[in-house]
Amino acid sequence: MRKLTTEELDRLSVEEFKAAEKLPLIAVMENVRSAYNVGSLFRTADAFLLEAVYLVGYTAFPPHKEIRKTALGAEDTVSWKHFGTMAEAIADLRSLGYKVYAVEQAAGSRMLQDMTLGAGEKLAVIFGNEVSGVEQSTIAGCDGCIEIPQLGMKHSLNVATAAGVVLWELVRQQLREYRKANNK
Repeated sequence: MRKLTTEELDRLSVEEFKAAEKLPLIAVMENVRSAYNVGSLFRTADAFLLEAVYLVGYTAFPPHKEIRKTALGAEDTVSWKHFGTMAEAIADLRSLGYKVYAVEQAAGSRMLQDMTLGAGEKLAVIFGNEVSGVEQSTIAGCDGCIEIPQLGMKHSLNVATAAGVVLWELVRQQLREYRKANNK
């Protein structure tokens, strides 16, 4: 086994990325304090070919030095929008036909491994503040909550880590459904 070279990775150019068909997933950050976490989300969104990133409230948005440092240019490839309030962001998502879920430990939440998506199902997932999580008023406007199973003492993950875990599972399901639908 050997590490692949950059040339062997067959990376998309910026133009090819922008023209590529995206997965119908939108990641939303609500009042996230760290611009480094925002940059990390941009890289994850680029890696998984997400439709967009929504940044809400006081969450930093491009152009921003700390976002650029961790996004490594993904803030230039991934579509994004900034909203002053979650109500505005949720209204926009609903107008585009998205179901909206908060990633939060809540009564009645669905464990991540129990989520099932149909091929092409549009889903937006909201990640909250590093300390207080997703606001209760936001949860009230969602279709439900997704919870990441956690077995240790803390029951808390960094928001960028949580986004990576949740988005990979949802992308994995989308890929599986796509392959079924297209006999691949």
